[in-house]
Amino acid sequence: MINKGKFSAATAMAIVVANMIGTGIFTSLGFQLADIRSGFVIMTLWGLGGIMSLCGALCYAELGARLPRSGGEYNFLGEIYHPAAGFISGWISATVGFAAPTALAAMTFGAYLSSVFPALNPLWLATVLILSMTWIHSTSHKNSADFQGFFTSGKILLIVAFSFSALFFVGEPQEVSFMPKASDLSLFTGGAFAVSLIYVGYAYTGWNAATYLTSEIENPKKTLPRVLIVGTGVVMLCYLLLNYVFLTVAPMDAMAGELEIGYIAATSAFGDIGGTIMGISLSLLLVSTVSAMLVAAPRVLQVLGEDYSLFKTLAKKNKHGIPATAIWFQSFMAIIFLWTATFESILIFSGATMALNSFFVVFGVFIIRRKEDQNEETSFLVPLFPLPPIIFLMITAVTLVYLTLQNTEEIAFSAAVIIIGAVGYFLTKKYSFRTDLKTETS
Repeated sequence: MINKGKFSAATAMAIVVANMIGTGIFTSLGFQLADIRSGFVIMTLWGLGGIMSLCGALCYAELGARLPRSGGEYNFLGEIYHPAAGFISGWISATVGFAAPTALAAMTFGAYLSSVFPALNPLWLATVLILSMTWIHSTSHKNSADFQGFFTSGKILLIVAFSFSALFFVGEPQEVSFMPKASDLSLFTGGAFAVSLIYVGYAYTGWNAATYLTSEIENPKKTLPRVLIVGTGVVMLCYLLLNYVFLTVAPMDAMAGELEIGYIAATSAFGDIGGTIMGISLSLLLVSTVSAMLVAAPRVLQVLGEDYSLFKTLAKKNKHGIPATAIWFQSFMAIIFLWTATFESILIFSGATMALNSFFVVFGVFIIRRKEDQNEETSFLVPLFPLPPIIFLMITAVTLVYLTLQNTEEIAFSAAVIIIGAVGYFLTKKYSFRTDLKTETS
């Protein structure tokens, strides 16, 4: 599955899928149903989020083929714009981009499991999960690959099994129309749709996960585009299926404002005993999500350590080539978020900050095409260019504007994170030096 300390394409795809399928799909519907009660509009939201993510994946695939180094946005923005942009993006990715979502996924794991076993403390369950995954992934590529592959395969099989069995066993399906109605038009043009799209966008977050460990993927110039595109497409199909099932088997009133959407839907379809079994099973789905984030995220810290002497400790690898120090540091930041912030506040500010991060990366496709020789061969180019990046940029811009107008406190926090990153760059530049130690890739 791995070769010479590298992750295979299959493992990289498992990391993408596991990063994406996690907190968002099993919690976001509850927030959306607070203002939107149309099956057609809800399904459109998730379809639109999938299209936006595919467009983003196409753009990242081209950039990954042109700039094949680990670090994700840190690498892309630093190369396209300026090292300062890369540093700020790396800071965002390491904190808001991964530490916060890791905390969210662990928090949801704890919420699901404690809903079945009320005596268990959800925060301690989440903490134990993070520490366990950290220990596994700080050992070797083989342990990471085997664990990630097993749990991600199980995740997909469980989603498919749950979806079809729930539709089969539900006693009385809900009367939900998935066809458009005249009253839906006002929902599409309202602020609730734009804010709900942020929740959907957050659920799809992770389609770019493989770009964080490009240097550790076998033949990244050729395999990375396939990993990003196929992984995102598989998740889009899973999301549409799951939301159709949730809306069909469970009452909207029961799900509105609730986090444990999967547990509620399972209870409606299978009864209390079946719901308990599925509640445990769905909590296990989130194990692979936390696991995948603790694989991808520390590689940003690693490349920061490779480039700046002040953070060289984070670049240290164990005898198996694993950046163990960065992994434990990332885990520590996730635990801080876990114990200090609320679920919804983390979701909104992390979703908005990462959307802004991705906005500038996708825009960078236009810049790098102008900078580089158009006759230069590259293993992947965005098809139907410039349509995919335009679609991604337009949807992202609209949602960010609405979010700024309606959630000023969270946006202010996001702005503070960016400012701290900028200050951090100038302090780092003053007290450190760039080593430009770039890992060679295939």
